[in-house]
Amino acid sequence: MNYRHAYHAGNFADCMKHALLVTLLQSFLRKPAPFMVLDTHAGIGRYDLHSPEAEKTQEWRDGIGKLWNEDAASPLADWLEQVKKAGGPEYYPGSPLIIAQMLRAQDSLICCEKHPEDKRSLYRLFSNTPNVTVHERDAYEALRALLPPKTAKRGLILIDPPFEEPGEFDRLAQAVQTIQARFANAIIAIWYPIKHRTPVRIFHETLMGTGIRNICVAELLMRPPHNPDQLNGAGLLVIRPPFGFAEKAGAQLERLQHVLGAHESCITQLVAE
Repeated sequence: MNYRHAYHAGNFADCMKHALLVTLLQSFLRKPAPFMVLDTHAGIGRYDLHSPEAEKTQEWRDGIGKLWNEDAASPLADWLEQVKKAGGPEYYPGSPLIIAQMLRAQDSLICCEKHPEDKRSLYRLFSNTPNVTVHERDAYEALRALLPPKTAKRGLILIDPPFEEPGEFDRLAQAVQTIQARFANAIIAIWYPIKHRTPVRIFHETLMGTGIRNICVAELLMRPPHNPDQLNGAGLLVIRPPFGFAEKAGAQLERLQHVLGAHESCITQLVAE
């Protein structure tokens, strides 16, 4: 319960995750049928980049601070439009605000946030947004309690844990099994940090061992993953990615790599065993 995202909002990992999130959401907007998004680790929704927390780390300066002036032809333009809509450059939107901005009247967002103070901030942010609900509950318990959704047959489950406790990759693998059993056609997007390769490789192998056949992994490395005490990169693993996602995500990662001076970016398709 000690993790506070206000220290890290707008950093390279946020930019990568949210650019790809916008691409996932756009796939739902191609059809009029409603969709539901469950954001399991929602945070407060919007972050002041001049707050004491953000000023202490200055992480946003090497993330959104370098990307703000991308032009309309950039593969990052649609995501940056959502950032600006949320109040940038003074504020940076978390995933729930980006999602809420892209919802239509028939769509819905369920936010879960375990930290009581952050939950209250999130509730205030969406107090006048009828198709967004906020729950103060454990993310993994919420998967059992809130799925399948009652109002939509299409959906995205976004799981973005802070990785401050041991065993998070194991909990994520179990969470995938829960979602598979309760909402089998949902798109699942899982963010994870890359410090060194071994835990990530084991996580990928575990998911491939379940027989899931459509997994796309997007990764952005700021430096080689040799120091397990440092955030060297980030990944977004997507189960059942929409048509065209890999190509669009690849272009976004290449642009992020170029502008941020990252070490490497890649798109990988995992093949079930």
